[in-house]
This record gives sequence, structure tokens and C-alpha cells, in this order.
Amino acid sequence: MMSNIRSITVLLVTTWAFIVCFAVWMMLGVTGIPIRDELGLDSFQFGLLTATPVLTGSLFRLPLGIWTDRLGGRIVMFSLLIVCAVPLWLSSYATALWQFLLLGLALGLVGAAFSVGTPYVARFFAKERRGFAMGVFGAGTVGAAVNMFIAPALMNAYGWQAVPRVYALTLIATAAIFWILSAPDPGVARKATASATSQLAVLKNPRVWKYCQYYSILFGGFTALSVWMPSYFTSEYGFSITQAALLAACFSLPGGAFRALGGWLADRFGALAVTWWVLWAAWICLFLLSYPAHDLIIYTVDDNPLHFSIALPSWLFAGLLFILGIAFASGMASTFKYIGDEFPDSIGTVSGVVGMVGGLGGFLLPIMFGAIVETFRFNSSIFMLLYGIVSVSLLLNYVTEVRKLPVMGERT
Repeated sequence: MMSNIRSITVLLVTTWAFIVCFAVWMMLGVTGIPIRDELGLDSFQFGLLTATPVLTGSLFRLPLGIWTDRLGGRIVMFSLLIVCAVPLWLSSYATALWQFLLLGLALGLVGAAFSVGTPYVARFFAKERRGFAMGVFGAGTVGAAVNMFIAPALMNAYGWQAVPRVYALTLIATAAIFWILSAPDPGVARKATASATSQLAVLKNPRVWKYCQYYSILFGGFTALSVWMPSYFTSEYGFSITQAALLAACFSLPGGAFRALGGWLADRFGALAVTWWVLWAAWICLFLLSYPAHDLIIYTVDDNPLHFSIALPSWLFAGLLFILGIAFASGMASTFKYIGDEFPDSIGTVSGVVGMVGGLGGFLLPIMFGAIVETFRFNSSIFMLLYGIVSVSLLLNYVTEVRKLPVMGERT
């Protein structure tokens, strides 16, 4: 009984820490809009601004995953929360793009919290409940939606500078709560002497890289759209920042909240079934979201042309985003169900590299979004890019898991 209480307490407090970290990580998706106006940034520069924190959060997922396997998630998570509060506070004083980029690289470390918390909470649960536990923790990505509600309110009341200051203080308070309620990792002491080389040996398994491809679009797409959608709604539909952030939450909120459901479904029906169907759902949503607003003229036989205006209304657009968010959330959970089942002794290392690749997708996609919009000059072109990437993931899933062709080391 006490063991169950301890496991649930660790899961809840670690999930809360991840919610705060993810809100900080996505902060520039909202605060970047007035910063863009102040600095006169174009779409490419705005994409670089919002993506910079994602870069370090991605690159450090692997080393932090390894350190978690060696030192334990409790000490690594606590240290991460304290250290990242400093550049976050300093970012409120930045006045030039290079300053925002430099500080964004530093505070972006909070994004690596996922590779710390995933193996940490997994060690407190049996294999048959591990998918659900990691899904609950992964639901901390709801922090992206929390940011959509809190950041605009702080900006309207005190200016965008108040957001990083309040978030920095929240990180410090969260670190204190986490240390009090968390517990030492079970089983870490006997693994602490493992060499880095032996820990990295698992990366020779081709299946690890297949899961990296899945996660690059599921988590990378979720991260990229979470920071891009407020700007999309202001540009495409002319909404205010507050309205745009609330509508953007239609994607980021289910993208976090339904991750626990995805973990439960993966436990019940298997990671393969969940991944297969969420990729199809994402494929359909992205196909519809890709259509740009346009006018259609049909020349009739009686010389009276018919004029049609075709565009997604904001309510339908937000509804498709909601479904896409659920699909991405479930797919993220099922990907880590694969990892928990196939690599139980190397969860930190494997989740670190998979999370790193997924995070790199979240870093590169906003930059690519900006470049594509600057080139083609219509907003929905970003969904065309995502549609193509999901198509590749579906093909890979079909070849290696539905047809079970042994092209990447799959067991038959």
C-alpha cells in the first residue's frame, strides 16, 4: 500500500514539474509575437526565435537520459529546474535578436526534462502499468496549453517581460516541491557503474531509429505547431494574441491531456495498433488542413461564370487541430510504450535519443515553416510539409510492422 502511494506521489509531482518545464519551453510561441513586432522580424527570423529553445532541449535529452540512468532522476530533475531559472529570468531584459537566441539556448534545457522524468517514473511501476504511467507523465506536454492561457494574461496586464520572470519563480518553487515529495530512484545504485559505452551500445539496434522517425513527426510536429499556431491564427484569421492563444490551445491541450489515454490504449491494444491508427488520423487531418484559402471560377456555357470561395472557417480549423492533437498525443504515448517493452534496462538512454530526435524535429520544423511561408506566401503550406512527413511514417509502419518485412531488425 505504501509502495503504491509512493509511486503515485512520484508520478504526480514529476508530471507537475514537466508541465511547468513544458510551459517554459513553449513560452516564445506567445511572447515571441510582441517581440517579433518590436524587432521587426520576418517569418524566418520568427521561426528561428521560437525554435531556438527547442534545440538545446533536444540535444541534451540524450546526455540527461544517460545521467538519469546513472545518477537517478530525482537529483537530475531538481538540478535542471534550478539551473534553468537563471537564463529564464535574464531573458526578460533582452533587447536584441542575438540576445534572445543566446538566452533561448540556455533556458531551452528545460525541454530535456522529458528524458529525465520518463525513466524516473517508469522505475516505480510494473511493466503492465508502465505504458499508462509514462502516458500520464507525458501528459505534462499540456504545459503548452497552460502557456496559452497564462502568458497572454500576464502580457496584457504587465507586458511580455513579466512572463519569463513569473515562470522563473515558478521553476524555483516547483524544484522545492519536487524535492520534498519525490523519492530516490529504485535500482539506480546497481547501475551507476555502467560505462557510457555500454549504455550507448543499445543505439546499434535499428528499431531505436525507427522509433526516432515516428517521434520526429509526432512530438516534433506537436512542439512545432504549439509554438507556431498563435502566430498562424493572428496572420490567417486576424485574431488578437489572446484569441489566437485560446484557439491554439485547441491543439496543445488535447495534445497533452490525451497522452495518458494513449498510454492506456497502448497497454490494452498494443503499441503497433495505436501507432498505426493515429498516423492515419493525422494523415487525414493534415490533408484537410493543407488546403489554402482560394477562389474558384467555373466558366459556364452561358458565359455566366460561377465564383466560389473555398476556405476553412476558424471553428472547423480549430476542430481539425483538436483531432490532430489527440492523434499526436496518443502516438507519442504508443512510441514510448514500444521503448518500455523492448528496452526495459535502457529506458533512459533510448528515451533520451528518441526524445532528442523528436525535439530536433520540433526545432527544425518552425524554421522550415518560416522558410516555406516566405517562399510560397500562404500559411497552410506548413501543413503540406507535415502531410508529407506523416506519409513517410505510415509507409515505414506498414512495411516494417504490418507486412513485417525484416528491413530494420524487427523480430518476426
